[in-house]
Amino acid sequence: MTFWGYRRPDGRVGIRNHILILPASVCASDTARVIASQVEGAITFHNQNGCAQVPPDQELTMDVMAGFAANPNIYATVVVSLGCENCQMDLVTEAIAARTNKPLRKFIIQECGGTIATVEQATRAARELAQEASELRREEFPLSELILGTECGGSDPTSGLAANPLIGEVCDRLVDAGATAVLSETTEFIGAEHLLARRGKTPEVHDRILEIVHRYEKAMRQVGSDPREGNPSPGNKAGGLTTLEEKSLGCIHKGGHRPVSNVYDYAKQLKTKEGLVIMDTPGNDPSSVAGMVAGGCQIVVFSTGRGTPTGNPVAPVIKLTANPITFGKMRDNLDFDASGLLEAPEAMPATAEALLAEVCAVASGKMTKSESLGFMEMAIARVCNYV
Repeated sequence: MTFWGYRRPDGRVGIRNHILILPASVCASDTARVIASQVEGAITFHNQNGCAQVPPDQELTMDVMAGFAANPNIYATVVVSLGCENCQMDLVTEAIAARTNKPLRKFIIQECGGTIATVEQATRAARELAQEASELRREEFPLSELILGTECGGSDPTSGLAANPLIGEVCDRLVDAGATAVLSETTEFIGAEHLLARRGKTPEVHDRILEIVHRYEKAMRQVGSDPREGNPSPGNKAGGLTTLEEKSLGCIHKGGHRPVSNVYDYAKQLKTKEGLVIMDTPGNDPSSVAGMVAGGCQIVVFSTGRGTPTGNPVAPVIKLTANPITFGKMRDNLDFDASGLLEAPEAMPATAEALLAEVCAVASGKMTKSESLGFMEMAIARVCNYV
């Protein structure tokens, strides 16, 4: 299989052709929203961060902002800052330039003369970039150019029994084709981390898998908490999951069966053609997806037992379920019905090929349900409270 995408100046391949209106902080987010609403093909998000953060939190925010701009689904970026935030314009643009050489414009609200003047100037620049982007044509590329993110949310027993193993089968096929597949949600490795660590390609990868799990547990204990207090969630329990270990055993099925080649910190730049890798993300769905997309995932496959509308501003999110009741109730939000696997597990190879075909179709331009609804849920992982 192949897909049709856009070759970027930095060599990577995108599957969408967006203009990103990037707010450098919470104070620039509404101005960015107004700008994006005026330009066909522009996207933005509400950045709750960018100021009053301790250095580790600011690094996470900077990595997400730079990673979104560098994501190959973005043709060009217009950065909008207030002017006095911690994430200063020069810091943001330097971080972006370290990851990509795509077109970049910048506007500082306090220097442009306020919101209305900034909207006027930035909208004109964004429209010019959108016109340039419209001249590009899709080209055919091999699957090895894809970086696929995997996520599960609103899980129930059908997730671990069928939906997540199905995603794992697709990951195996992509890895065998030379692509990169990303397993995330460190908190949902707990109780199964030893099984995942055994698949580390090297002793260093084995140890790193255990390290990120133990680091996460230690960080939560430092504030007098435990990951098991909020996980499984009430929805998980209502769906039939009983323990975090049970949930974790289902979660890691998304990674398929291939060796784990590498472990990345949150939102750090991923490599193409690296096989199965792990990114250290929270279990929280929007922030986990944001980290992988900032790392370079052009597309995400998301399993759900209970149903979820989650999308992302930069990358399409394909949502699937193996729960027939959920698919019947949540057709407006779900892209793929895998419920047949519950009664016919022997259909796994054919179902995996069908899901892979859906991945290729979306990579070639087909809209997901979340895209058609305009859903762009967004969050960024954090270390501690604001300053």
